Amino acid sequence: MSGVLVAVYAGSFDPPTNGHVDLVERAAKLFQRLIVAVGRNPARTPLFSPEERLELLRHVCAPYPNVVVDSFEGLLVDYAERVGARVIVRGLRAGTDFEYELQIAHANADLRPELDTVFLPTRTNYGFISASLVREIASHGGDVSRYAPPVVCQALKRRFGR
Repeated sequence: MSGVLVAVYAGSFDPPTNGHVDLVERAAKLFQRLIVAVGRNPARTPLFSPEERLELLRHVCAPYPNVVVDSFEGLLVDYAERVGARVIVRGLRAGTDFEYELQIAHANADLRPELDTVFLPTRTNYGFISASLVREIASHGGDVSRYAPPVVCQALKRRFGR
């Protein structure tokens, strides 16, 4: 194991929200290297392609020099092992998130006991923001500038032709 503590913050990021960016900023302060990883799930039909999400994340993560943006398929624990991560970072918005995330953390620990999961609660002003909420508002021409970074808002306007 290297001397650098590497963490992975994985998700679909479809699209990246201000809540995601807040977690990136906070996790980047906690770990020497943070990999923000877009999960590729062939069973889902995302609004943005994996390549588009990677590009959006590269823009919003640019201010953080110790953050790398990547993508993966398959199990997160296998990806974490491949990139040398010791920690998985997960954000929590509500109590229902905790129950689900704890179940996943237990399964991940069973599969890879050397990996730890760190939960970061969202800041109060981001607690209700989800990518699906941002997509829904944007699809109806609503203003999502309070919920997503400018580059994401521009991409949503292009996608929905508004």
